[in-house]
Amino acid sequence: MEAFREEMRRDDKVFHICGNLGPLAALVPEFGIERLRASPISEEAYVGAGLGAAGSGFRPIISPGMMTFAFTAMDQIVNQMAKIHYMFGGQAAFPLVFRASTGGGRSAAAQHSQSPHPMFMNLAGLKLVMPSNPYDAKGLMKSAIRDNNPVVFFEDQLLAALPDRCPVPEEEYLVPIGEADVKREGSDVTVVAISKMAPEALKAADELEAEGISLEVVDPRTLVPMDTPAIRRSVRKTGRVVIVDEACITGSAAAEISAQITEDLETFRALKSPPVRVCAPDVPIPYSPVMEQYCLPDKDNVIAGVRKALQ
Repeated sequence: MEAFREEMRRDDKVFHICGNLGPLAALVPEFGIERLRASPISEEAYVGAGLGAAGSGFRPIISPGMMTFAFTAMDQIVNQMAKIHYMFGGQAAFPLVFRASTGGGRSAAAQHSQSPHPMFMNLAGLKLVMPSNPYDAKGLMKSAIRDNNPVVFFEDQLLAALPDRCPVPEEEYLVPIGEADVKREGSDVTVVAISKMAPEALKAADELEAEGISLEVVDPRTLVPMDTPAIRRSVRKTGRVVIVDEACITGSAAAEISAQITEDLETFRALKSPPVRVCAPDVPIPYSPVMEQYCLPDKDNVIAGVRKALQ
């Protein structure tokens, strides 16, 4: 909310279009319904409208709510949003933010508990951001709004409800797109943790510290472009790596990060054990809370992955 308010004050070309304003209705008295547009629930239509507005000099934020709802607009996202700048030969910029929620943990069943970010990593032409805490979310959102490229901004559904909230300064700040953050320094094992898996990795680090095991927790924050040098530096330092991703294990972001680590000869030679992936199994997320928690990675899964890396 703060990022939207600040950027809409800074630039009158920024506006929001979505199917349901929800909490954003609080901004209507200041900015009006022209800049906070609640569209009829036709995702393909308003994603296309936002894309056209971006090509006409505006900076739209397009919010379908859950990414589940936006699957009906995949033609606009895949064939237009990701490719239009290239297909126009770079003659026009399309600065837009496509913002949607992902992830499980609310017993919302298979369709509303998905983590589809790996498929968007495969779409050349899009930047992809996934913050793990409110501080990063605000700073990355402000950077995304100012970026001249289409930015997919995935927020985990539980991001705002995480118990370990960090302070969000009132003064102006940006978090650069494409820079990872070392959330905790360590010496024995690197844990690369995406989105809300970063807090789970930090919990694991606290628990393992009592056993004398030191974890270095790296939060990529941005999956495209990925800060591969920062991840490789950490792995060269510790010699072991566990990659935690809530998406299904096959074709996950964790698989790409593992490849980026092992393809670099210096980093590969520094490895003392193979990379370990901690991900959801290749199944739809169940509705049953017990079965859902079994499928979603958590602190205990991270600890098990660390022990495997240390074998």
